Amino acid sequence: MFQYLVVLGAIIQLVGVLSYIRGTLRGETKPNRITWLLWGVIPMIATVASLSDGVRWAALPVFMAGLGPLLIFAFSFVNQNAYWKLGRLDYVCGLFSVGAIILWAVTKAPAAAIILSIIADALAAAPTLVKAWHQPETEKIGPYLAGFISQLTAIAAFKLFTLSEIAFPIYLLIINATLFLVIKKDTLFKLSR
Repeated sequence: MFQYLVVLGAIIQLVGVLSYIRGTLRGETKPNRITWLLWGVIPMIATVASLSDGVRWAALPVFMAGLGPLLIFAFSFVNQNAYWKLGRLDYVCGLFSVGAIILWAVTKAPAAAIILSIIADALAAAPTLVKAWHQPETEKIGPYLAGFISQLTAIAAFKLFTLSEIAFPIYLLIINATLFLVIKKDTLFKLSR
């Protein structure tokens, strides 16, 4: 039963990604290429580590959390006006993120892979969080809201309750909620008045 819920979450996540791609092609969104590339690669590492540790259906939302950003990264090259210029923070976070991936490759332990992937993903998120805070109009909420929903389905599919199964989906739930709130902070602030 839960596998249908997880597949539904994956479809919702894909719809959110497609809305972001549409905005990118129109020049409405400006993806940070370092963030989106790392957001694509890192969940794939976490997916492989989870699968190697016995996780099954709960790995699908994590896989989708990687596939979507890889698509966004690829489409960011179609419209050159839809590209966020990189600064020092982008490169520093990207470098530390890659370092975490290298540390995982050295350890070859699924739990270490998950923890280091979370650290790498969070570091990759930092430039987009900063950009979204200062210029929320350069982001769309679609992939973050859809990612949040998709990770809820992963939580519903937990069976083993091991670090390999629960850590990355819970992290993705938190980071997607954070990005959504940062992008919508002005609207939410107005509503609270």
